Amino acid sequence: MGQVAGGILGASVGAALGEILRGRRPDLARAALTPGNAVRLAGGLAHLRGAAMKLGQMLSLENGAALPPELTAILAQLQANAPAMPPRQLRDVLDAEWGAGWQRRFARFEVRPVAAASIGQVHRAVTRAGDVLAVKVQFPGVAASIDSDIATLGRLLRVPGVLPRGMQIDRLLADARAQLHDEADYRREADALSGFASWLAEDSGFQVPALCPELSTGRVLAMEFVESAPIDALAKAPQAARDTAMARLIGLTLRELFTFGQMQTDPNFANYRLAPHGRIVLLDFGATRAIAPETAAKYRALLRALLAEDATQVGVLMQALGYFGAQMPEDRRALLVALALRASAPLRQRTPYYFGRSTLIEDLTREGRALGNAREFWHVPPADLLFLHRKIGGMFLLAQRLQARAALNPLVAGWI
Repeated sequence: MGQVAGGILGASVGAALGEILRGRRPDLARAALTPGNAVRLAGGLAHLRGAAMKLGQMLSLENGAALPPELTAILAQLQANAPAMPPRQLRDVLDAEWGAGWQRRFARFEVRPVAAASIGQVHRAVTRAGDVLAVKVQFPGVAASIDSDIATLGRLLRVPGVLPRGMQIDRLLADARAQLHDEADYRREADALSGFASWLAEDSGFQVPALCPELSTGRVLAMEFVESAPIDALAKAPQAARDTAMARLIGLTLRELFTFGQMQTDPNFANYRLAPHGRIVLLDFGATRAIAPETAAKYRALLRALLAEDATQVGVLMQALGYFGAQMPEDRRALLVALALRASAPLRQRTPYYFGRSTLIEDLTREGRALGNAREFWHVPPADLLFLHRKIGGMFLLAQRLQARAALNPLVAGWI
């Protein structure tokens, strides 16, 4: 990691000297944002996959909000290309968690994982009783390395020019550390899985895999294996089926915020699958976060103000929730309020909103460019806010992918 940071600084200084030789005033920050340095930094982050991907989620790095596009493109591939554990290492982990001879519990245990990510991988298994399970096994050493990985990540990101000038990331790094520790605690995820299964037990629109508690530990999570297809399979379904599925998912997001007090904040499309009977299967509750009643009340008030287009009240509530930094100029605050009102326009529409034809993301990007270019005024909101917006953005992108339509005003009006 020291070599990575040194290489970035060396290349940056070299680029700045080149500017001097050309008779131009050097800018070390601009010199750091080069394709070569992006590759160097991404190479270092590849060794910190879990920490890098979590901070990437919180900063929305995949949308290029703070880092150069060359780096964000590579970051987007880190989690997708996570290598699987070698079979011997897998056996060692399961020996430690289940004890020697665990193989006798199963009629079949597939060594090749059906999925792999930044913290663990999933295997299909069949018990002696014939139960088909999905077994998530954590990579060894992940939990123990979180603190040092986050500290190293912080040192890399503080190299001059990598992040916007004045951007304070200490709290963000602390939040990323806490979130990673939560996600590495499979007992915590088991509780969240059971909670969602209980809340949605009578809901015919969703299916949550049943927990297998006798095989679940702090580093192994065993649950029912539900035969299902990727949620993308809905893209070829009739329009009515796509619209119904999306209305259910949007409604679920509102219930998580205002009723459950728990939100699954990772909207990765792979976490939503389609069962043969039409139910939406919900997976991966490691990123579930608690939402305090007083926080939910502030969001409810903000939703009410957005629907009423009350700019003054929207500004007051956005500041209370942490959208604004104490040093943010008034014109920047006004721009954020205007963007919030612009972004919430679909919620005021009583007729079906056609996500597939929407240009809202592009419009907001264009209108917010002035704020994004003012790098000296970057403000990092609270982690809960970042994760909530990640969930909302994920739902919007999924609705676009499915070319869905939904009358949003009736969906949200009942919650104000």
